[in-house]
Amino acid sequence: MEPVNIEQIQKEIDRFAKKDVYIHLETTNGAYASHFDKSFFSSGAYIRNALLQYEHGKIVGKGPYRVGLKMNFGWVYAEGITHFEVDEKGRLLLAGHDFEGKLAVALQIGETPF
Repeated sequence: MEPVNIEQIQKEIDRFAKKDVYIHLETTNGAYASHFDKSFFSSGAYIRNALLQYEHGKIVGKGPYRVGLKMNFGWVYAEGITHFEVDEKGRLLLAGHDFEGKLAVALQIGETPF
């Protein structure tokens, strides 16, 4: 993955607008490792292969970045994005890594399931 390039990511977000796309959205603050410290409250969210269509989307911020996808019935939103790539299937993969390099948030958009 590469560090965020706002212009390139915005072009990719625009490319998927008004199409049926699959979304993967995941957040974690250490849910997989909470057993190491019982006093640490862990939380997360996960949705995979949600089929939707968004009207428009935007990446904003000064880093880490926020990405919002406006649908006719609401929003999909991810905050903390630090890296991205477009994979061999043309899917946009966005990730936010914490200060230790661990995944904190992922938002992926593609025309094929994940």
